[in-house]
Amino acid sequence: MMMLWWLLALSVLVGWLLWRSIQQGGGQQSEDDSRLLQQDTADEHQQELRLLRAELAELRSGVIGVGQRVLELEAQLQHQQQQLAEQADQLQAVQLIEPESKIYSRAMKMVQLGADLEEIMRECELPRAEAELLFNLHQQKS
Repeated sequence: MMMLWWLLALSVLVGWLLWRSIQQGGGQQSEDDSRLLQQDTADEHQQELRLLRAELAELRSGVIGVGQRVLELEAQLQHQQQQLAEQADQLQAVQLIEPESKIYSRAMKMVQLGADLEEIMRECELPRAEAELLFNLHQQKS
């Protein structure tokens, strides 16, 4: 009976050891699974971080390109503004000169139509020397 008692105690001990090893193995399996899950999550985060960095680099290069284009357009705008200012100055100069050219054109027409020197001086308000010059030049052409 004693032997039976030892066998029973031994079988309970073996059963308990088996159960314990299964529990520890399963626990270790859980820890391994947990570590693998954490590693997968970390890998996914690293991959997502790489993708975000690549997108950020793309955006940076795009912004740099847009910035360069804006600088080019500003330079073109400044150049065109300078040209416009120059043309405005030229137009103003022409407008100042134009009344005189109209006077001379009118005087030439009058000479061609047969007006005398006194009439040209009076109507076009030209000094005698200019009126004589126009009169002599255009009378020869006629």
